Amino acid sequence: MEKRFVRIIMCSLILVLSFCILTAAPLKAAPPSMADEKAAHPRIVAAIHALEDAVAYMKAAPHNFGGHKAQAIEDSQKAIRQLREALKYREVQDTQKMKGK
Repeated sequence: MEKRFVRIIMCSLILVLSFCILTAAPLKAAPPSMADEKAAHPRIVAAIHALEDAVAYMKAAPHNFGGHKAQAIEDSQKAIRQLREALKYREVQDTQKMKGK
């Protein structure tokens, strides 16, 4: 008789736990962050750092690189902005994709 009682209690617990697991709200993953995008696109991050280093180098240089210094700095800064915008775009797209699930 005691074994039967233990069996009934165990089956009841299993049923209750199964119900709780099946009806629980699914855990949602955190939306992607900029850090996630940087980790996913390391070459873009490396390009940004290389361009920032080049801009700093050109700004500190005493010569004008044959008249190309100002334009090179401007174009490099524009490229940095565009690469950052590309990462932001991916972040927004990935966030929307997560919300759509």
